[in-house]
Parts: sequence; C-alpha cells; structure tokens
Amino acid sequence: MIVCIAEKPSVARDIARIIGATSSHDGYMEGNGFQVTWTFGHLCTLKEPHDYTPMWRSWSLTSLPMIPERFGIKLIDDQGIKKQFGIIEGLMQKAERIVNCGDAGQEGELIQRWVMQKAGAKCPVSRLWISSMTDEAIREGFQNLKDQADYQPLYLAGLSRAIGDWLLGMNATRLYTLRYGQNRQVLSIGRVQTPTLALIVNRQKEIDNFKPEPYWVLATVYRDTTFTATKGKFTSKEEGEEAFKTIEGKPFVVTKVEKKEGKEQPPQLYDLTSLQVDCNRKFGFSAEMTLNLIQALYEKKYTTYPRVDTQYLSDDIYPKCPQTMNGLYQTKFGGVAPYAELIKPIGGKPLKKTKRVFDSSKVTDHHAIIPTGVIPQGLSDAERKVFDLVARRFIGVFLPDCKFSTTTVLGEVDGIEFKVTGKEILDPGWRVVIPTSDPSRSGGEAEMAEDQREGTLDSNAPSRSGGEEGGLPTFVKGESGEHKPTLTEKMTTPPPYYTEATLLRAMETAGKFVEDETLRAAMKENGIGRPSSRASIIETLFKRHYIRRERKRLVATPTGIELIDLIREDLLKSCELTGIWEKKLRDIEHQKYDAQQFINELKQQVTDIVRDVMSDPTSRRITVMPPEEEKKKKGKK
Repeated sequence: MIVCIAEKPSVARDIARIIGATSSHDGYMEGNGFQVTWTFGHLCTLKEPHDYTPMWRSWSLTSLPMIPERFGIKLIDDQGIKKQFGIIEGLMQKAERIVNCGDAGQEGELIQRWVMQKAGAKCPVSRLWISSMTDEAIREGFQNLKDQADYQPLYLAGLSRAIGDWLLGMNATRLYTLRYGQNRQVLSIGRVQTPTLALIVNRQKEIDNFKPEPYWVLATVYRDTTFTATKGKFTSKEEGEEAFKTIEGKPFVVTKVEKKEGKEQPPQLYDLTSLQVDCNRKFGFSAEMTLNLIQALYEKKYTTYPRVDTQYLSDDIYPKCPQTMNGLYQTKFGGVAPYAELIKPIGGKPLKKTKRVFDSSKVTDHHAIIPTGVIPQGLSDAERKVFDLVARRFIGVFLPDCKFSTTTVLGEVDGIEFKVTGKEILDPGWRVVIPTSDPSRSGGEAEMAEDQREGTLDSNAPSRSGGEEGGLPTFVKGESGEHKPTLTEKMTTPPPYYTEATLLRAMETAGKFVEDETLRAAMKENGIGRPSSRASIIETLFKRHYIRRERKRLVATPTGIELIDLIREDLLKSCELTGIWEKKLRDIEHQKYDAQQFINELKQQVTDIVRDVMSDPTSRRITVMPPEEEKKKKGKK
C-alpha cells in the first residue's frame, strides 16, 4: 500500500479524489492501492530545554548557554495531534512506499520529514512537488513523482533554520530576561524578530529627534501655471526675499520648451512580499491577513503556490498561459466579466514573451504568483480583492508598455531660472488594468510623498491615474509676459513611520532603502526572514507589546524602545548580520554552504553573546512594563 501524507485534511481530500482513494476511514482515505492521510500543519517540534536535561527546566544564568549535543524532536502536546499521529504511524509502519504531499516549500518539507522520522518510517519515500492545487497539476505531479533525496538540501536548510532559531531564541531570551528583566517580564529575543524591532525603533528615534528647519521656495505663476525656481530651496528668508525683489515687476520669458516621449514597462508579477505590500497600501490588510487570503485562494485552486520570493515564471509555463488567460476572460463576479475587455486586445494572437516575465534561471522551486485559470466561485470580498490584484498583474505583463510624453518648460526672470514639468499619457498600454477604484489613483499628497520616499512609487513615471499630470498649456520659446511671484516658507519633514508595506520592503532588503526593482530583487538573498515568515514575525512583535498600530503606522512601544536600547550586541539586532545568516541558509538549500558549519557558527556566536552579557559591568535594566503588568499593578493600589 502506498501512503500519501498531506499537510491539511482539505488538501488530502483533493488528492484522494484524484488518485481514487474514495473510501473514508478515521484519519485517512483509502482506495486504488493508496491510503491518504494528513497532518494539521506542525505535529512535531524541536524538544524544549528540559527535555534534554532536568537542569534546564528552571531559568538560571549558570545553565547558559544551553547547547544540546544532538537536537531531537517531539510531538506537540495536544490530544487531537496525538490521535492523528497514532493513525499516521500505523499506516507508515505497514507502507510499501510513502508519498510526501506536504506544501512544496522549506517549511512543508520540514513538517513532513519530522513526522516520518517520529513515526519510524523505513520504506522508500517519493515527493509530490506541485505549484498549484488544480486537478491537472495534481495528476501531472503524480505522474512525475520525485525522489525524496532530491529535496535533502531543502530539508537541511529548514532544519538549520529551526535549530538556529532555537539556539538564539532560547538562550538570548533567558539571558536577557534573567540579566536585565528584573524578574518581572520575559524579554523575548529572536533571530529575525529583534532586528525587525530595531528597524522600527531606529526609524522612530529619527522621527523623535528630528528638528524641523525652515526653508523658502521661490515660485511664480505665469499663464495660470506655477513655475518653481531651479535654484532649489533658500535656507534664509533674506536670501529668498532678495531673489523675490529681483524678479518682481519684470517680465517672464520662456527660454526652452522640450517634449520627450518615454515608455513604462508593466510591473513584474507578484511574489508574496510585493503582494503583501500592495494589499497593505491599497486595502489596509496586514501581512498575515494577506498571507491567509492568498493561501486560501491557492487551496481553492484559483492561484498558484503563494510562499514565493521570485517574480518570474519558468519558460515551461508559457504554453499554459493562453489557457489561464481564457479562464480569466470567462471569470464573472456578480454577473460582470471584469477582465474580458482587458484581454480582448491580446486575444487570438500569441502572447508576448519577455525575459522580464519568463526566465527559468530566476526560478528555483516555485514561480511567481499567478491565476491558475480555474474560474473562481464563492469568494469573500477580501479574497476577491486579492485575486483581482493577481489577475490584473498577470494580464498586465502581456500588454504593451505605457507610452507617455514629458514636457519640460524653462523660463527666466532677470537671470533667475524657473521650471515646470507636465506628463501626459499617449497610450495607456498595460495601465488599462488599473481599476478606476484603485486607491492609489486618488491618494492624498502626503501618502504619495511617503510612497515616493519609501520607493513604492516611481517619481519619474507618469501618475498611475492616467491622463494628464499637470495639464500644461502650450508654451512657445521666446514668449514673454506678466507673472505673479510667490515666496513660500516651508519646513523640512522627518522620515515617515513604517507601515506594514514599507517594513516588509525593509525586511526584504535588510533595512536598506532600494528604489530600483532589479536591484531590490538582487538583494532578496540577504533579506531578513523568509517571505512566508515575515507576517508572523510582525504579529509576534504586536503580541509581545513591542509595537502597536496607529492607523497604518507601526509605532514602537516604550518597552520595545527600551529593549533595543538595552541590547548592545550587534549580532542580535543588526539587519545586516541577520541578512548574512539568511544568505547562508539559502546557500545550504542550494548546496553552496554546509549546514553543520552554519550551526557550529551559531553555537559559537551564542556562546560569545552569553559571555559578553554575563561580564557586563553596567546596571542596564528594563524599567518599562507591558500593558498587562501595568494594569495588575494599578489594580493592587
């Protein structure tokens, strides 16, 4: 009997239906020579400190660092899990072969391998590796089962990550709690969690310490058009007033009119992070909510595997794209076909194929998130919003570039130069996929400015709203006339608070501000956290009361700020160092780095951190308490 093990009951049911295991039993399905069972995500976890030795049960500085000779796993202490594991163990003990049908990623590999190890499975193991849950993909996957050994590097990367997180988290959390927590609160330290908190705290300090400075902008209105002095900002009022007096009452002369045409390529397909960024900016969805929604769409067969960090498709996907496009053409929501008119111009002819979309060298285990072509039914409002983004982005990459013209007009008054720029869309091209209700079309100036500072808008491209930007009248070189000058006092502004969208981008690039899409993609290998784990890291910071939300802003709490101030060990809070660890984990996955070496390095680093903190002569202490503690204290008074 061949035993197939999936990660969820719903996935197992789909697989069982396709392969003919139609008879239901307690905890599994059977038929056609197969038994199909399932986990509920993680059934096993790494052992806790006290599982290795009773000495590690109580928190004590003398027991640090805790470094087991050999790491082990155990079942999670839950009656439902124990019951299901008993069923899995019984099936696996009698199996001729096992098919690992776990999620096709690092975490999915780890979940199923641990269960097989705990169950003592001895038979050969095959791997089902698919990028979507459609019937066709499942059938194709079973016809092309892989050898489990092919995914050994993926497992080693996942195992190294889990052990690394245990080593650093368990030791540093106990160390800081005992040394600086004053026995009244746990100070949670994590390999990714703490550098992420440091990003938020450091940004907040920049804002808190920012001292606004005045500056003056000289402009003038000529033919109902505002021209701004090219000299830039005046740092003193006197200098601005002097320039103002120079031009007052003198004619404005147009010295140059230049019109240039340009093109804007479609945005690349979504990876998980870029989808989370857009959902946060457009709909206010948290990173975790977006992950849950796109995971649900994947399990319902409407979109492909979501936990990805590539924005490319492999070349073998190209022949399947017309079928996907046909599914979108037929899709209707509330009796309306939202994509039909968008697809019509490219229907009936070969879809364009570019390296910006199709590049097998940029795809490892999975490709970018795209629709499967299965027509969606019964979506919630939130699911529909996410699906709509994925669908429009997919259609957009096959549409022509957006063509626009930029008109630059220069003018002069008594030797002082002025400039105005206007942009006009000549052919919207791919921009037709942007829905008219898109919030980014009508966002306020402050939000647009923040987006540009954070690199989520391209300041050189035309407004995403289409049409004209600026609506310039026609100017002719040499024309002249009256104008009305203005001198406006303004204040410098601090950097913006992080939102979940901009924090995800910062995590992706290890805290470095990167506007260029290609360069940002190249830096992903050194990002902190995996795309699939970043949402849970942010949620952990909320649960620990280290950060809070103020509308879309992420604000560090006094406890979060004090914790980062307390930590002087760069290894614990540096995005750059954490990014280097992340690169090593990716290299383990690609067989370019040794897993044992990674773990040995972390053991040494943890030992060094313990030594440094234990020898700290200062009286560093955490004084701020989380909200629950404050409430309890007030209640006792």
